[in-house]
Amino acid sequence: MTVTVAILADQLLVDHPAIAHAQSLTAPGDIRIMLVESHARITLRAYQHHKLTLVISALRHYAARLRQAGFAVDYYQSANWRTALAQHVAAHPDTQFITMAGAEYPARQAQQRWQTWCNRPMNILANQQFLVSQHNPIATTPATKRTVMEPFYRAMRQHFGVLMDADGQPIGGQWNYDADNRKSLPATRAIPPHFSITPDAITQQVIAEVAAMPHAHGTPAPFGLAVDHASAQAALQHFVTHRLPFFGDYEDAMTQRDHVLFHSVLSPYLNLGLLTPLECIRAAERAYHDGWAPINAVEGFVRQILGWREYMYVQYWRHMPGLRTLNHWQAERPLPEWFWQGQSGMHCLDTTIANVWRHGYSHHIERLMLISNFCVLAGIDPVAVNHWFLAGYIDAYDWVMWPNVSGMGLNADGGLIATKPYIASATYIKKMGDYCGSCHYNPTLRHGTAACPFNLLYWNFLLTHEQTLRANPRMGPAVLGLKHLSTDERQHIREQATIWLTQLANNDE
Repeated sequence: MTVTVAILADQLLVDHPAIAHAQSLTAPGDIRIMLVESHARITLRAYQHHKLTLVISALRHYAARLRQAGFAVDYYQSANWRTALAQHVAAHPDTQFITMAGAEYPARQAQQRWQTWCNRPMNILANQQFLVSQHNPIATTPATKRTVMEPFYRAMRQHFGVLMDADGQPIGGQWNYDADNRKSLPATRAIPPHFSITPDAITQQVIAEVAAMPHAHGTPAPFGLAVDHASAQAALQHFVTHRLPFFGDYEDAMTQRDHVLFHSVLSPYLNLGLLTPLECIRAAERAYHDGWAPINAVEGFVRQILGWREYMYVQYWRHMPGLRTLNHWQAERPLPEWFWQGQSGMHCLDTTIANVWRHGYSHHIERLMLISNFCVLAGIDPVAVNHWFLAGYIDAYDWVMWPNVSGMGLNADGGLIATKPYIASATYIKKMGDYCGSCHYNPTLRHGTAACPFNLLYWNFLLTHEQTLRANPRMGPAVLGLKHLSTDERQHIREQATIWLTQLANNDE
């Protein structure tokens, strides 16, 4: 009897738990590795070119690596997993299956059906791609009870001994250096070159195939992403060497000059399994101890992975599948068509959207304080916003988008994941970015034809939801700002916002 290890396309781990388990059960010659390039998944939505290229090329490189290691690999280009499983069972009728639970809810739902489809034993192992599989500080907290990321993050730091001194205290005397990570980018600050590799023959073939896919969206720039473990390691080292030292200072900065700045762009590799969370964390930690990067940079990076990333995964599984239907602000407007082209007239949004469809990436502040902020203020349907993120970003997967977009970005969950809606006027955008000088809208005006729509929509949102927002202590200062608006100004804002939002909807007809 053979043992088939079925590996999902986002589980490309060097040391895969399902392979290790199979090796404990049978001889190497009786193990087969099953990988599936699913047409149904590839065509699920209008994915950005680089996202499709990355996922397909990484899967093919993983197959080549396993074959070089001596494994028998069955690689299927199939309509879907069900068809591939039927084909595999027909070829290997005596096989039993081992797989690792998917990170995404739809994947696990499908895996539960595999045994019925195959009529074969199916051993589904627990997912080991996240550190919360070893320690989950809020595992026993009911999903109905709100939790906060900061105590979760501190407990994870303590458990894994990350940036801790010999006395069990945080290095530097602080747990969190977020207050030191809010500088805008000086015009004179040089931005390091992006990490890039030259596509090999496998990747070049995938690029050609993706270019011929009618559903692939965007105008791709040259592809230079890592597609295997060695190049992902090179990307990690490139970040530590060239970007990490200034990451903390400019973590929240935005600029039209570059869509990466000092961010790592390691999330797509983490989410595919080409890198693991702890190896990225330890690399940054070494940079601090070696004197290469300051504590605010290293702690900020660690918090993104050990805090935010792990917290999002926990919250996803606490609130699925209901998370997909939450709509606290009753936002029902369709996503504007210009989200697919970048022709809003707002320079900050158009620049960011153009980068998404050119590169498949924008950093987290642009995602949160430009795209999500606009969608909250304009009342855009959370489902449509999530689907757009899932299509456009190279690091977007179901488990991270729903809690991050619906929870943190849109506050559609009413505060189950984040404690307040992350909304801001053009004042914040002007402070943290350099878009406003190239935009025909005025970031200082609250209303009028020249007023930035972010201002108009921000104040309209506060007026519309004033009573609800007053109940949130973290929104107090923002709501108190309403006292500076006269009765006439309130009326002007409401009237113009109604006109603007009506035109927004009409533009999509």
